[in-house]
Amino acid sequence: MTPTTAPAERTDTFQGGAARDRSRRGSAGFTGAIAAEWTKLWSVRGPYFCLLAGLAITGVFTYYYAAIARINGHAVQPVGNASAASTVLAQFAVVILATIAVTSEYSTGSVRASLLWVPRRHRVHVAKAAVVGGVAFIAGIGFAIVGMVVAWGGFGGRASFEAGTTLTQILAIGSYQALIALLTVGVAFVTRHAAGALSILTTLLWALPSLLLGLGGPTLAAINDHLPHGAADHFMFIGTDAPHSAATSVLIVVAWAAAAHLIGLYVLRRRDA
Repeated sequence: MTPTTAPAERTDTFQGGAARDRSRRGSAGFTGAIAAEWTKLWSVRGPYFCLLAGLAITGVFTYYYAAIARINGHAVQPVGNASAASTVLAQFAVVILATIAVTSEYSTGSVRASLLWVPRRHRVHVAKAAVVGGVAFIAGIGFAIVGMVVAWGGFGGRASFEAGTTLTQILAIGSYQALIALLTVGVAFVTRHAAGALSILTTLLWALPSLLLGLGGPTLAAINDHLPHGAADHFMFIGTDAPHSAATSVLIVVAWAAAAHLIGLYVLRRRDA
């Protein structure tokens, strides 16, 4: 007689195979989403212009920073401080890049196709954040290195170079730009419009800190220390007084990015279901 397979065994085999198929499809689906977001990002000219603008801003600002330090006879400081200071403006190259990566799909209506191809909303959101964040990290490292090279001549001997310190600052600046990109993606998914996203981010990253520091006072300074760029200053700069540790400063920026990411994902699921 031909042996037969028990129904329970056949069911277990079928369910196990189905689970493996779902796992493979899920892995391939996320990889495909990453590839799609990468292709979409570089299929337009905007990101290229943003990165070139970031390099130009960094070069001009770091030389100006170093020249002022030389002219005014400031104490010798790590050369990376010039690159850290330039992020107050260079970060907006990353902000604009991340904003158009999200809002351009809403303005053209292509987001409908994206959500049809990748129906799981969290996968679309995470894939876009991963691609934009990765690009921002590499861009931040590039900005930091270019800024240090330019600033070295501008300092005229009033800057120090130590491999460990320099590497730490390069990675810190790259990490900050990546976190700002993640924050921007979350805000852009909430607003769906470039103007709205840029208005919020310009206020949060530049206008509000400028107002708080301009008015002065320990309370307003403490508030600024808990805003994204105010906190980031304390782990990007070396040799300055800080109200809390570098690790705490990193966690503050991470919290801002995570909050924006989760809110953006929630809105995407509720509104674009």
